[in-house]
Amino acid sequence: MSEAREAREQAADAATSKVVGWLEAELGGKVVSIERQARWRPVWWAEVESSEGPLSLCVRGDRIDTEYTWSMEHEMRFQKTLADLGMPVPNVYGWIDEPRAYVMDRVPGRDNFTGSSDEERDQVVDEYLQALAAIHTLDLAPFDAAGIDRAASPEDSGRVGARRMIRMYRNQKVRPDPFTEFALGWLERHPAQSHGREGPVVWDSGQFHHEGGHITGVIDLELGHVGDPMMDLAGWRMRDSIVPFGDFARLYDRYGELVGEPVDLDAVQLHHIFFTLSNQLAFSHAVKDPPPGSDFATNMQWCNETNLYVTEGIAEYLDVELPTVEMPEPTRTRVSSVHQHLARSLRGLQIDDEYIRHQVRISFRVAQHLARYDEIGPAVEEANLDDLVPVLGHRPDGWEEGDAELERFVLADADGAHDEVLLGLFHRRNLRAQMLNAPAGSAMARHNPIQPFAR
Repeated sequence: MSEAREAREQAADAATSKVVGWLEAELGGKVVSIERQARWRPVWWAEVESSEGPLSLCVRGDRIDTEYTWSMEHEMRFQKTLADLGMPVPNVYGWIDEPRAYVMDRVPGRDNFTGSSDEERDQVVDEYLQALAAIHTLDLAPFDAAGIDRAASPEDSGRVGARRMIRMYRNQKVRPDPFTEFALGWLERHPAQSHGREGPVVWDSGQFHHEGGHITGVIDLELGHVGDPMMDLAGWRMRDSIVPFGDFARLYDRYGELVGEPVDLDAVQLHHIFFTLSNQLAFSHAVKDPPPGSDFATNMQWCNETNLYVTEGIAEYLDVELPTVEMPEPTRTRVSSVHQHLARSLRGLQIDDEYIRHQVRISFRVAQHLARYDEIGPAVEEANLDDLVPVLGHRPDGWEEGDAELERFVLADADGAHDEVLLGLFHRRNLRAQMLNAPAGSAMARHNPIQPFAR
């Protein structure tokens, strides 16, 4: 066993032992099984025999590759407040100092509709709409008492979360990022208006489990705060690209019936555009300079896919047509066969350990990305530099100089005089970035469109 693996396993075992110790001391029972999730963030699934009966628990730990928009303590307090008010979210048992985590009920069921009939899906989605409507109309006093983030004025309710996310991005920014600066500038010039709406929101909406034709719980509440309820109708749209929920025009009509007033589609559309930028704000630094333990390929795919949603969302809002790009012809280099050999070798490994199996899958996806960059990366970089000539008036010498100059141009265009030209330029760059994820035709390189807004 390598020293690095041995150290990792010792650290994981120590953390798991501390979780077991907390569960048995605080819940007065016996942990009969515990398993650590292999991916993304530290999460443990535990079965506990307590004096009150068997408990199936989830222990949710801290992220390792990005800051939080809000602290995990804030997430726990938001969830606990919802649970105490009778909302369908997991019950919270308490906080663990080391490792940093909180303990909740594990929600049964599944998060997709594979194999479900349309009627079953519609019933579950309607129950989720009812849950959102109930959450949005809760009294705010318990959230204030729990210290849940809230704008100083209801008119500003739709901006408090955005400001936190932008601050998170700026704290972690590692080098010029002209696309993100363009998108943030455009959103600053086109702010969503809450018109005084204010209520608890989950923001990263569309996440719930269901079983037997009924919702079993709303999950993943790390972005919960007091905001504009239209944010939850917006954030949901992006998840629909992988888990179809039904026609959003119909869902919005149903939500309007539940709350007694029509949906503010203009606010939803602008909140949607901001939320499509959320992966880039959270993970762009980890794509440019991956920290230890980071899942580079997943973060890259998330950012490249949702960055396309940003340019598509702005184009739909402005009613402008977006350009297309040609797929470069792949070229062979001295190391092309070596890249392919590495990817095949990683894909063919048979490993029992779930964590190691997941790490190998991460490495396989990185190998595929590097092989794809070897095939078309130089042509993509040349095309991106060519695109800068009409905007900057000259062709920078390389991608680093090009990004730096383009960011300066974007920041100087404070009034948005070049918005349409820059939108087309960034869409072409986003299309090319998507091509670099993995070989053409693979799931990592596929673009799943979002439902358009029907106006």
